[in-house]
Amino acid sequence: MADGLTNTPEKAAEMDWDAAARILADAAKGADDGELFVEDSRTESFYWDDGRLKSASFDATQGFGLRVVAGERAGYGHASVLETDAVSRAAEAAAAVKMGHDGTLDASPAKVNRQLYRDFDPIEAPSFTDKTSLLAEIDAYCRARDPRVVQVAATLAGARRGLTILRPDGAKLTDHRPLVRINVSVTVERDGRRESGSAGAGGREPYEVFVAPDRWKALAEEALRIALVNLDAVPAPAGEMDVVLGPGWPGVLLHEAVGHGLEGDFNRKGTSAFSGMVGERVAAPGVTVVDDGQWPARKLRPSPDAQND
Repeated sequence: MADGLTNTPEKAAEMDWDAAARILADAAKGADDGELFVEDSRTESFYWDDGRLKSASFDATQGFGLRVVAGERAGYGHASVLETDAVSRAAEAAAAVKMGHDGTLDASPAKVNRQLYRDFDPIEAPSFTDKTSLLAEIDAYCRARDPRVVQVAATLAGARRGLTILRPDGAKLTDHRPLVRINVSVTVERDGRRESGSAGAGGREPYEVFVAPDRWKALAEEALRIALVNLDAVPAPAGEMDVVLGPGWPGVLLHEAVGHGLEGDFNRKGTSAFSGMVGERVAAPGVTVVDDGQWPARKLRPSPDAQND
């Protein structure tokens, strides 16, 4: 994996990794665990509304957090500068939790060579002008599709996070996390009634994957379709009724209903209703939940009817 701190076009302040490793090792001596987490992030966004570029933003941040774990206690220190002196002061504060504790450091996690997505910086390409021109093109396309379109809003957003984790034994783990997103919203009007529809897509792939004409036009068509359906919609009936949930966002409902209780920390501490039930059935037969972040090139897609691939 590439070093997440040094691959960005505007190189972030360089961390003295040898000095940081010595400071961390000393701070974690006698503790159960510890690490130095360093992050360098760049984000941008463009918002087109009312026939013009309404806002454009860019942000770059960097910093670190140092943690020392002693039993059930954890000490933290952090700063927004990648300097040895700042790491030293953070280590001194975090190491205070070791007082009266004599532990054995946990082993570092095993390294893997599997990469789930490419390392690239979406902020580099396309150019600023190309991105704003695309938003103007989306606006013109939506308005030309139907005379009832009275408003179009479109957004582009990109980000790249470079992450480095340094362990007390000197192990250094790095990761890069690019992310892009495109959204289209359309408002239509008929006889004084206005309705809106929106569609979007994104993932850990370059802009070019999502801003290809067939992709953004599919999003525009889906947003327009939803808006027109809403224009003909009638009030929903009231009362209890059966509901069928598709894949995607219903997972959020599941998480909020039972997901927190299934998290490892709560089970380890014995504060969850599911504590001590590992291996036992906790849901009705037929209910299966899979939470796997290892799917290659996983991206958020619009509905199948809204794309050509």
